Amino acid sequence: MASEFVEVVLPLPLQATFTYRIPPEMRTLPIGVGFRVIVPFGRKKFYTGIVVGLPMSAPSGYEIKDVAMVIDDSPIVRNPQLKLWEWVADYYLCSSGDVYRAAVPSGLKIESETFVEVNPDFDFSAFPLKNDLENEIYQLVEHLEQTSISEIVKKLDRRGTAASVNRLVARGVLIVAEKLVERYVTKKQTCVRLAPGLAEGEAFARVGSARKQETLLLALLDLSRQVAQGGTQESAAADIPKDRLLERAGVSAAILSSMVKKGIVEQYTIEINRFRYDGRPLKKLPVLSEPQQEALEKLHLLWKEKDVNLLHGITSSGKTEIYIHLVNHLLRRGDQVLYLVPEIALTAQLTRRLQEVFGEKVVVYHSKFSDNERVDIWKKLLASHEPLLVLGARSSVFLPFARLGLVIVDEEHESSYKQFDPAPRYNARDVAMVLARFHGAKTLLGSATPSVETYYKARQGKFGLVTLDKRYGDVALPEMEVVDMRRAREAKELEGAFARATVRRAKEAVSGGKQVIFFQNRRGYAPMVRCRQCAWVPRCEHCDVSLTYHRALRQLQCHYCGAVYPIPQVCPQCKEPAIEEIGYGTERVEDELAALLPGVTMLRMDLDSTRNKHSHEQIIEAFSEGKANVLVGTQMVTKGLDFKDVEVVGVLNADAVINYPDFRSGERGFNMLEQVSGRAGRGDGSRGRVVVQTYEPSHPILGYVASHDYEGFYNDEVEQRRKHFYPPFVRLIYVYIKHRDRAVVARLADSYAGRLRQLLGGRVFGPDEPAVARVQNLYIRRIMLKIEVNASISKIKELLRQTYLDLHSDPAMRQATLYYDVDPQ
Repeated sequence: MASEFVEVVLPLPLQATFTYRIPPEMRTLPIGVGFRVIVPFGRKKFYTGIVVGLPMSAPSGYEIKDVAMVIDDSPIVRNPQLKLWEWVADYYLCSSGDVYRAAVPSGLKIESETFVEVNPDFDFSAFPLKNDLENEIYQLVEHLEQTSISEIVKKLDRRGTAASVNRLVARGVLIVAEKLVERYVTKKQTCVRLAPGLAEGEAFARVGSARKQETLLLALLDLSRQVAQGGTQESAAADIPKDRLLERAGVSAAILSSMVKKGIVEQYTIEINRFRYDGRPLKKLPVLSEPQQEALEKLHLLWKEKDVNLLHGITSSGKTEIYIHLVNHLLRRGDQVLYLVPEIALTAQLTRRLQEVFGEKVVVYHSKFSDNERVDIWKKLLASHEPLLVLGARSSVFLPFARLGLVIVDEEHESSYKQFDPAPRYNARDVAMVLARFHGAKTLLGSATPSVETYYKARQGKFGLVTLDKRYGDVALPEMEVVDMRRAREAKELEGAFARATVRRAKEAVSGGKQVIFFQNRRGYAPMVRCRQCAWVPRCEHCDVSLTYHRALRQLQCHYCGAVYPIPQVCPQCKEPAIEEIGYGTERVEDELAALLPGVTMLRMDLDSTRNKHSHEQIIEAFSEGKANVLVGTQMVTKGLDFKDVEVVGVLNADAVINYPDFRSGERGFNMLEQVSGRAGRGDGSRGRVVVQTYEPSHPILGYVASHDYEGFYNDEVEQRRKHFYPPFVRLIYVYIKHRDRAVVARLADSYAGRLRQLLGGRVFGPDEPAVARVQNLYIRRIMLKIEVNASISKIKELLRQTYLDLHSDPAMRQATLYYDVDPQ
């Protein structure tokens, strides 16, 4: 007997799923787990729910509403995905709705949006319209029948339009309606084919002496034969696009229209996928060196025993070539592969390299794609069991794989794999391993500087371990030169942010035809501005941080909430025109380098310069092709980029990296400096050089980086973690509480921490204020839990949930925001 009910998860931050009744008229429709349904929720809203169960009876105690619509005739989410959603929600202490909202592209989630329409019962004789604007609004809504307020404002483009609409609604002239809006818009393409039933000879007879029509007909038949013979890179689809046909024939659309009227050809429209392979010719697999071949063979052997392996290969050792051989093995076996990278910037170079070998089997997925493009890729994977390689950032772990055989997590140590806000606050590296397990697939973690937790598990035998300790081609690791900025300052050898020794090395490299990268991990022009008379510093009105000066925009900006402010010409405190810039961001570094290295072409890569969809790719491609001598960037330039002509890498402020107040600061500093140094000397065999500017030249981290001694760093770091009870010896959970009142949030946090101490004892630390204690007008307190590694997260979740519910009797808690961050980075 088929179920009359469905259990549905909604894209809302709610702990529960919800039961709905399938109305009788829908019970003949196909419906099952993974299907989308439109359901009512609340008073007037409709949402797209995903069916997660088919209960045989409805729960008692509340009204069961009917499903409003069944959208699909097949599931849009697979069973392993739903299992993964459940695991993510359970482990990261969030709701399934949070996971659903993050996992599925917005274009697949239809929601209700407020619309207005004319009230047919309104009495205009008693209450006439008051002015021309109201009359225009009424006529527009009557013409469109139903439209949104934003659309009315856009079409009329007159001041006061929105307010007038609201008044018309208040008076009853217009009424509010709810209309379902589907955000996804399919991409269509017009194609051309020979008219059905028409033989080629008859087609030419109808063309007659019209030479341009004959040319177009020949081009159509030529492209059609290519398809019939199996296709080419130029014509890979069975349908002949109209624009390609016209380009091949070299004729206008008018010629085609004439042939349609004669009944020679017909035009038709198809829905196409936005992801298109560009058709470049394929290359052979890269030839592996002897160490690479040994590493590859060892990985294949280890996978017989271990589901997860770590490839620890020093920078430029050729890990990517090994990945390519593994991908080839899986694709030939008919499986799919997920290749994760931490930054969108890395997809530009990798896409090119992978498409050169695997062609149209490569699919790219990340957040810079439009929602329509992401829906297309989702649908492509959903409809396909064919072997594919998906290259993507962290969100690609949620895609609907059919035959996943391998997950590669490149640069597995990177904190960019961690989602910070909003929920789910997951680490894509760890989710990827669970995803692989649910599919019966293998996982390969790769890094020159593995995270302490990952390397610990490899050393303990939980993961397999393969080491590559030689650079490809036996190129020497870069030499590190530490510049003591204190001595340089005393000797008056500083030029702005640069020591003269650093500038000299850059000039030598550029004059020798080589390239230079400068790493400064602060964007903007200056991290802060200050009055040199009274030391006043402008701060964000909404957050407890100083404002960053962006000279290109001529404004101050808060990098936490995004608020912008004009830069004052006069100090508001002492009334003196004494505002000055303090510190260096990438904009200012770029400006000073232009003066120190005249005539040198420069590029900058940071969040500000890469906001557009293709900006990452354009900057990387330009630098790779030698169109610039110098690249200035934030941590984006440290992560896996491969530039053959970079001889010198300059780290302008190593102290900011290694002295951050966090237990991971040593690991983060070593990883970042070692990774950025690995960008040097990757090409022609010449040894690169890394120039590190610091006020602490004796810092132990710099010693480990100088000798490229990961083992020494790891042994020291893991001993410190063991002594002070930090991961990998415990699991950390941060509990954050936010409230608009500072005193209230302090009281709530104290109460919450006190209740937790009664249950968990010495595992509870705090509450304390984080480094930035107010963001977007919300004051923040943090409680830290140190939980045994083998403890049940589910039980911890129940305990935290019950504690929260117990404290919810306090009215202030209802205005507070509380969330958890498991395994914070």
